[in-house]
Amino acid sequence: MHSTASNKAKIVDLKLSVISIPLCYKLVVSYWLLLGFSAFVASTLAAVAGFGGAAVLMPVLVVMFGVRDAIPILTVAQLIGNGSRVWFNRRQIELPVVGWFALGGVPAALIGGFLFASAPISFLLRLLGFFLVITVVFRHLGKSSALKIPLRGFTVLGAVLSFLSALLGSIGPIMIPFFLAYGLVKGSLIGTEALATVVMHVTKLVAYRRVSILSSDSILIGAGLGCVMIVGSYLGKKILDRLPERVFILLIETTLLVAGIGFLIHG
Repeated sequence: MHSTASNKAKIVDLKLSVISIPLCYKLVVSYWLLLGFSAFVASTLAAVAGFGGAAVLMPVLVVMFGVRDAIPILTVAQLIGNGSRVWFNRRQIELPVVGWFALGGVPAALIGGFLFASAPISFLLRLLGFFLVITVVFRHLGKSSALKIPLRGFTVLGAVLSFLSALLGSIGPIMIPFFLAYGLVKGSLIGTEALATVVMHVTKLVAYRRVSILSSDSILIGAGLGCVMIVGSYLGKKILDRLPERVFILLIETTLLVAGIGFLIHG
């Protein structure tokens, strides 16, 4: 009697294990499909507006991997995604802007990358949110000239933004207003900002690797997402070429407001 009950229990356990394996597998696959779809949407948006991709992809990465791993993975993926935008807009890039930006950006990104493990992120996010909202308000008050900087001023800008990027993962929304105010639009804006961002990301990854935050698994996952993002960047470029400049500016300002308010509320 006891043996029969024991055998029945084993059969039930075996059935449950057979059932649970496919269910878990499907769950894992669904997460990866969501992650891939998020990467595609993120790169398409970033290819059109120049930023916003991280806002789409970061929450999914945080849920799946945690904050500390999410930012290095995002950096690898965005390095590839931005690289593809550089290629698709290569004829319109303003190289002097990128050069002056990199002059201050490379050392600052290294410092920020080393400090990443212990940085107070919440305060910085709210500060960025405030800046983004004010940026849009200033543009509509006719004071956008307050953001304008000379070409060599991109060295200071590169230092500040690269430092923040190393701490926050991506600061595209705060970079775009300066490049926009300098006079860059559409392909020249997207390509120039993307190349400056590539310089930042390469430097950050060196720092992350040195402090053992960037693992081999993170590189593999980020590279996989980056391949998906190339397709999104191609689609976004096709959309950008057909987008009127007025609509382009409206899209950027809307994204700035949404990102800024989001940082203020959830920072």
